[in-house]
Amino acid sequence: MAFFPLFPWLIRAAGLISPFSSRSNAIVLGLLASLFAAWGIFAVGNHLFDQWTGLLLAGLWGVVPHALVQSMAYTESLFTALAAFALVALLRRSWVTAGLLTIVAGLCRPSALALIGVVGLAALIAVVRRQDGWRPYAAALLAPLGWLGYLWWVGTKTGRIDGWFHVQATSWHSSFDFGVSTYQAVVRTATSPTVLDFVIVSLVLIGAVVLLVIAALKRVPWPLVVYSLGIVVMAVGATNYFNAKGRLILPAFALLIPIARALARLRPALAALLLTLLATTSAAFAGYLAFIWPLSP
Repeated sequence: MAFFPLFPWLIRAAGLISPFSSRSNAIVLGLLASLFAAWGIFAVGNHLFDQWTGLLLAGLWGVVPHALVQSMAYTESLFTALAAFALVALLRRSWVTAGLLTIVAGLCRPSALALIGVVGLAALIAVVRRQDGWRPYAAALLAPLGWLGYLWWVGTKTGRIDGWFHVQATSWHSSFDFGVSTYQAVVRTATSPTVLDFVIVSLVLIGAVVLLVIAALKRVPWPLVVYSLGIVVMAVGATNYFNAKGRLILPAFALLIPIARALARLRPALAALLLTLLATTSAAFAGYLAFIWPLSP
């Protein structure tokens, strides 16, 4: 019950028509979700700038550290896809579409809180400015329903109103300590010999904070910045397995927008070469995660 239910539902549905095992179906669904996510990320870049920036943005997301999990049975890709299309709808002021997609995202991962907050804040601003009639109200009401509905269901199963949080704390030993444990892990990584993956995760977290500041300074639309801030805060602030923070940060694709814009200003051949070099490095790290690293990525 610690897992949000959308991905397991999809695996069961696939089992009704697929001759393969549940494990194989999960991997195929993870791959399809990653393609769907790349499409959504492209849509964000294309909406803000142009097709070339959209392609580079999607390509960068595909070569970040821990991108290996985009080809595995994890839920980050599915959530990223739903979040990207919800954010595109929000930027286009398609309020009901944004609300509906956020409902589904809320059934996918707890990090949907970041998306729910952005949709709610954007709706509040529109209401105050008296824009778009009833539609912002609808988005604000729809957005949290998936997340709240799942929490209610877990509560009924556990017999306590804080059921999901109780399961997280007792079964997964995960809570929110405002980044204290993450800071301690990064300091240990920097001051003592450690494994490669912890070094990469530490660099990813530091890089995410730096890119967040750059995105704000470069005037990336505030819904994308605030959404990414929410993802980063939840990844950094939680006491969960440190190594997992590398993949928990994956849905914050908007952090890559300044890099995509910088690449888009280069000659296409040079941009493609740099992206290829990044892809090669990412593939080498993926090999380390798959064949050398003994724990889950």
